[in-house]
Amino acid sequence: MAIYTVTAGDTVDTIADSYGVAADSIIYDNQLIYPYALTIGQALFITDDPIPSGKPGIQTNGYAYTYISNWVLNETLPFLTELSVFSYGFSMEGDLIFPPNDDNWMISAAWSEGTRPILTLTPLDTSGQFNNNLISSVVRNEAYKENLIQQILSTLREKGYAGIDIDFEFIQASDRDLFSSFVRELADTLHPYGFTVSVALAPKTSADQPGLLYEGKDYAALGAAADYVLLMTYEWGYKYGPNMAVAPINMVRRVVDYAITEIPAEKIHLGIPNYGYDWPLPFERERTVATTIGNVEAVQIAIRNNVEIYFDETAMSPYFNYVRDNIPHEVWFEDVRSIQAKFNLIKEYGLGGMGYWQIMRWWRANWLLLMTEFRS
Repeated sequence: MAIYTVTAGDTVDTIADSYGVAADSIIYDNQLIYPYALTIGQALFITDDPIPSGKPGIQTNGYAYTYISNWVLNETLPFLTELSVFSYGFSMEGDLIFPPNDDNWMISAAWSEGTRPILTLTPLDTSGQFNNNLISSVVRNEAYKENLIQQILSTLREKGYAGIDIDFEFIQASDRDLFSSFVRELADTLHPYGFTVSVALAPKTSADQPGLLYEGKDYAALGAAADYVLLMTYEWGYKYGPNMAVAPINMVRRVVDYAITEIPAEKIHLGIPNYGYDWPLPFERERTVATTIGNVEAVQIAIRNNVEIYFDETAMSPYFNYVRDNIPHEVWFEDVRSIQAKFNLIKEYGLGGMGYWQIMRWWRANWLLLMTEFRS
């Protein structure tokens, strides 16, 4: 296996010849589009080895909305040990709210591929925003909390889920201990039935880190209560923020450095973004809004505009600039080099797994690299 960075004058055929592989395999593995043009700085996954069969040799989770393409889900499931269906909600009184679209087909598809389907629970309100008042209402009221826990249990059993992922964000600092108790009580209820409980954690770098995103999460208590945690190590570059890498490895490392002081490494899963952002420039706070794009799509934008892709060695992330309708743009995304850096970090720290946000876009090279790096 090799990761090759395109230079001036390269073609698919010349690269294939230099590695002694079929040009068709490079085209297929990297989802190149006819007439198979390349651009300088583009990273290509190259292998002539058969991809190992079976599941990867590490816990691998992917989040998916219930409107995911049937084809994308079926292509991706063989590479996942868990599928997190996004998402269920709940009312102020702890009544479980089902997703707007049917999830039974996803549960069935997951089990058919030997993938554990996971119910994702979020405090999303009717506008689709995280509402910490929902969290407060449930964790502060014993009757509401017990109602939610029992409805979760019955739904997991009736639907055929294998476990639950708690993705609560913007928890109030005053609810910190109550939230940890909720997770512990939920786990105590579900474990006798064989269900697992995981928790998504905002990317903290210290125990007392200020900010609404961080203050309500007690890494040590949640790590002890849950079967594993997912570090949401992405969104440094985000839709309403300045142009920068989505998951810069230097920042990701700082989060992991702190996390392993509070939680056993084998219970930590690293969050990996399966997307990038396209920012119109110049960035103006409260005015600029980036467009979410797929990683394969990002490369095609660079090719269409005949611009070079650069690689930031500190962030270990690719980016490029182009102009559309006389407006300059900057794009940050993931490629096999940035994913390799994250895989290397997982191995370095002995982390228990990884979780992709999200799998709505098919990215073949990523999954092939995963199977190459983590053989079962």
